[in-house]
Amino acid sequence: MAPSVTTALLAGANGKTAFSGRLPERQAWPRRCGAASQLPVVSVVRDAESQLLPDVGAIVTCKVCSINSRFAKVRILYIGSTPLKSAFRGTIRREDIRATEKDKVEVYKSFRPGDIVLAKVISLGDIQSNYLLSTAENELGVVVAHSEAGAQMVPISWCEMQCPRTHSKELRKVARVQPEFLQT
Repeated sequence: MAPSVTTALLAGANGKTAFSGRLPERQAWPRRCGAASQLPVVSVVRDAESQLLPDVGAIVTCKVCSINSRFAKVRILYIGSTPLKSAFRGTIRREDIRATEKDKVEVYKSFRPGDIVLAKVISLGDIQSNYLLSTAENELGVVVAHSEAGAQMVPISWCEMQCPRTHSKELRKVARVQPEFLQT
């Protein structure tokens, strides 16, 4: 269950109004004294559990949101096998897709929006809070992809997946999934 989202208007100590945008959860009590007795007092209560953060070197599972000629934008959904309460943003740059022939890599031949990708965190990113990710290892890349027909595709090589329904082939940077990542 997601925490409630609220906005609040408060009276500051100097009598001026302070505005707060999104509050995760609120509890309000009416003031008992002073001229601003009509305004509520708001306190923010955090969850007892802290959010797990991706660290450099961590293997993450993410979903491709968008691509362009220079990078793929993703949402990080898992760190290792631990699901995140809220997704983080990440970027896989063209030069971080493969370990070899980096100058020949084309993002649209490696990922498509909706693909589920295993990647490694290589940097905590920039001011926009984007984690920089890499798939430049054989064990990293696309693990789940769907064809245009909507069927889950099957990997047939390190760079191709095939639709079992239409038998059409699509290019991807396919991960060689290790047994410890397979769930039965």
